[in-house]
Amino acid sequence: MSEEVKFLPFAEARQLVAAIQEEEDIYHQDRRILTVYNHDDREVCWFDFEELEKAVGEVPKDQKKEMIQDYILKHIPDWALDI
Repeated sequence: MSEEVKFLPFAEARQLVAAIQEEEDIYHQDRRILTVYNHDDREVCWFDFEELEKAVGEVPKDQKKEMIQDYILKHIPDWALDI
């Protein structure tokens, strides 16, 4: 039985997240991930860049970064508060 992931409210996620950093996946070359860090510079979680692009869909290039950031902030798992 798998447990459903619960996400933090957007405002709470904004307070928790200090940075979203694009990085290479150390296990898979040619794969990019976005790692989320809190204000203690601790890794909170990460997102696959290609999956994010699919989830966000087609958006104007000048809005892409903002839309991806918005999506991430809406999908920070509630267990991130325990880190």
